[in-house]
Amino acid sequence: MESVKRQKFLITGGSGFLGINLTRYLVKRGHKVVIYDIVSFDYEDMVDEVQVVNGDIRNLGDLETACEDVDIIVHCAAALPLYKEEVIYATDVEGTGNVLKAAEVNNVERIIHISSTAVYGIPDHHPLYESDKLEGVGPYGTAKIDAKKVCEKYRENGMCIPIIRPKSFIGPERLGVFAIYYDWIKSKKNVPIVGNRKNKYQLLDVEDLCDAIYLCASKDKTIVNDTFNIGAREYTTMKEDFGEILSYAGFGKRIITTPAKPLILVLCLLEFFKLSPLYKWVYETAPEDSFVSIEKAEKVLEFKPKYSNKQA
Repeated sequence: MESVKRQKFLITGGSGFLGINLTRYLVKRGHKVVIYDIVSFDYEDMVDEVQVVNGDIRNLGDLETACEDVDIIVHCAAALPLYKEEVIYATDVEGTGNVLKAAEVNNVERIIHISSTAVYGIPDHHPLYESDKLEGVGPYGTAKIDAKKVCEKYRENGMCIPIIRPKSFIGPERLGVFAIYYDWIKSKKNVPIVGNRKNKYQLLDVEDLCDAIYLCASKDKTIVNDTFNIGAREYTTMKEDFGEILSYAGFGKRIITTPAKPLILVLCLLEFFKLSPLYKWVYETAPEDSFVSIEKAEKVLEFKPKYSNKQA
């Protein structure tokens, strides 16, 4: 890992799961951090270590002010798939444009854009490479593709904008789908998953993601000004990897299979009526193989993931 001179980072969406983990990571390495988020920053262990700006990336004026004297922006903020379509577009596409405009006005050195492997849609082959076709599923996937196009326009103007496409990442503060999974385990229940459990589903430890972001912040601009898949190097089947936590918990419970097609139909209906915590890309990829090639990141960034799925 290359060292970086003491710099000032601004993290959009800094109150979220990736934001707080990245904040701890950067502060530990002696950097200044500005948290920019519409959500309050409620982490007492860090509140005295950082500058907190409550703001919305849809507000260009507030962003421009927050970006003063900033060296590097890590753009994590996004409206997730369960938001309304217009909110997703305004946040994930127009908001990304605002971040880049604010960075340009303030001569920010580089902007690291956190995208998603959702841009690959529901794939017909594996592993997935950065050069594969992009096909968004739902407003979120489509917005992430459009946000990439916005980034590319600013790259053409000479800005350094590394784009990271992480697999589903887990670690401290993880909520969402994984919170449901952990709650089941804590309640000493068997855990149902979609499908036969034999598919390979690559994950990513949040610390490894922070390493990848830091590499994009530290290496030469001509090297990092590109797009990189990031994921675990070692992963097996859903049965083995997700069952690891059940074994660790020691309650004698197990992962149970559920027929994929009828369950997906039920989840689709629940999503239609706004009653599901899951969305199409999650439940339609869950029973299938899902893994990306990280060869490019390993070769270009010298990225070396420390954690397997099981360890994560």
